[in-house]
Amino acid sequence: MGTAEVERYLMARERGASRVVALAAVNDGKASLVVGVTDDLAPSLSAVDLVRLGAAALGGKGGGGRPDMAQAGGPDGARAPEALAAIAEALAG
Repeated sequence: MGTAEVERYLMARERGASRVVALAAVNDGKASLVVGVTDDLAPSLSAVDLVRLGAAALGGKGGGGRPDMAQAGGPDGARAPEALAAIAEALAG
């Protein structure tokens, strides 16, 4: 996701729309992952749980934050697409 998607997420949050956003970045072969969940979804859909799924795909351990915003990382940046796919699968399923 790029800047436009982040801006849409933030605007949706202000309007009260329900959204989940997951962002992955790779630097020097390592990946960083951030998941945001709008406040209305956070009681039943934890950003921490989602980011931990993504971290596992990256070869990372753990991850944490708040129910509405969490971050994690992993040593295998090449698997960033798989991390995002794991989060998408959890949301779909």
